[in-house]
Parts: sequence; C-alpha cells; structure tokens
Amino acid sequence: MPSTKSVRVFAPATVANVACGFDVLGFAIHGLGDYVTARFVDQGGLGIESITGDGGRLPKETSKNTAGLAALALLKKAGKESGANIQLSIEKNMPLGSGLGSSAASSAAAVVAVNELIGKPFSVQELLPFAVEGEMAASGSAHADNVAAALFGGFILVKTHNPPDVISLPTPSKLHCTIIHPSIEIQTRNSRMILKKDVLLEKAVTQWANLGALVAGLYTEDYELISRSLHDEIIEPVRSILIPGFADMKQAAIDAGALGCSISGSGPSIFALSISKKEAESIGNSMGSVLKKIGLEYHTHVSEINTTGAHVVKA
Repeated sequence: MPSTKSVRVFAPATVANVACGFDVLGFAIHGLGDYVTARFVDQGGLGIESITGDGGRLPKETSKNTAGLAALALLKKAGKESGANIQLSIEKNMPLGSGLGSSAASSAAAVVAVNELIGKPFSVQELLPFAVEGEMAASGSAHADNVAAALFGGFILVKTHNPPDVISLPTPSKLHCTIIHPSIEIQTRNSRMILKKDVLLEKAVTQWANLGALVAGLYTEDYELISRSLHDEIIEPVRSILIPGFADMKQAAIDAGALGCSISGSGPSIFALSISKKEAESIGNSMGSVLKKIGLEYHTHVSEINTTGAHVVKA
C-alpha cells in the first residue's frame, strides 16, 4: 500500500547528442532541472494541478503534457489507470526550447514521483519506457537520450529506442560542462525537420568512429581521446545555421581550452567540455563575448557531470 500522500522529485537538465552521438548519447548536469510533485486526491483520476515557470505555455491536459503522458503510461501498466486519483504539480526550472531536455526532465520526474507515491511497483530501469512515452509529446518521436540521462544521471548510451535499451557509461572525474544559452528558442520538432535523410558513407564512417572513440575515452578517462572524438560530421553542420554566432562561439571555446564544443540537443544551447571549473568558467566568458558583440542576450551555466539523476527531495 502507498506509504505517503505526497512525493516531490527533481530531475536534472541534460545534454543530448554530445557532438558525435546523435540520438544515442546524453549526460546530466547539476543546477538546472524540473520538479514534479505527485499527491493523492479524493477523486478525479490523474490530473495536472499546476505548472509554473512555463509562462503559461504548456498544456495541463494529461494527454498532451509530457509529464502527464509519462505518468499515464506508468499507471496503465500498473493497472491503476482508472483507480489512481493523483494530481501533479510541475515546476519548470530551465528555459523551454533550450536544447537542455526540458520535456525529458518533466517526464523523468513525473514517473519517479508517481511510482514512489503508489508504492514503487517498478524499478528505476523499468520506468524508462514510461518516460519515453512522455517525450513523444515534445518531439513527435520516441527517443531516449535526454530522458535516460535525466532518469539515471551520468553519461548514457542508447542502443535502441523502441524498446529502450540503455547503457550507463563511466563519468571521468575531471569533466566539467559549460552551457551557454542564447535568448532564442528552437523547437525540437522543427530542428528535426531540417535534417538530411541521406548521409554520405564517408561522413557516416567518421561519425561512428568518433562515437566509438568517445565511449572508449570515457571508460579510460583519456581526455585527449575525448577531445579528438567530440566532432559531429552530420548534424551540427545543418543545425548550426539556426544559432547566431555558432562558429565563432565554438572557436572561442576551443581557444579557451575546451576539449570540444557542439550543440546541446536540438539547440540553441551550446555545450563545451573541459577538465576544471576554472577552465569551464573561462570558456563561458569567451563564448559569451561573441554573443555580446552581436547584441544577443544569453545565460551561462557551469557544472560537473551530474551522476545522480531523478530523485525524491523534501517537499
């Protein structure tokens, strides 16, 4: 039987693709993310009580909301779809359309909260398919790179999306991440529409070689190998045209000591990896100077890799 009447969960923001790992690599960061509170009510089935931090833009209908869809999928599998009277409260703590996994954080937090509330019938690994269903509302396709990183923390590799088969990868101890978010918005659906359907074999070979080498670098904590592998031959050249000043920001990051720099998810946020907080902060200042020159507002965020993932917090 459920042991509590209310559960509050935090799920972190995430960086997906990680340059060469389009739709298959992701990692979590500290500081940014979403909170979801699930609580029992007397009647009404599953509903969304409130959403804050979204500027009134996200739907409260459970069948149209990422957190709602994820929770519905869990309750259906648990056989409680019609009997569980639960209200969700969602607190958004990152920009929408930022490329930092906003919808994934809500989905991950929702399934952990509802699972905890109804007595934890599922393991954390078993929650992933439900959270992926929530992602469908945001991107129109079932992909697990953001949501798996938000759920499990650390670096993840998605072997298959449907059904989701995810491997947790090691996190090198020195890695730091710099995020710069220009004050523009790019919708995931739109950024996927501009991608090319056909890829030159030569570029594909380079891409999967980089991916394999990056995974090897994570396992061996070989930062020089990680640096040589953080290159995207296929997605970045297309999506970067949507981000003002991208090429100059990337060069500024490399000049400031970054191991590598690329687009976070579908953008417009850009991430850079480095091996110390001092370097990460310097990289953020260097990228920010590019946006200052073109008159575009921005926010920067520096973080170690978050290996915790979605978890219950005190109300």
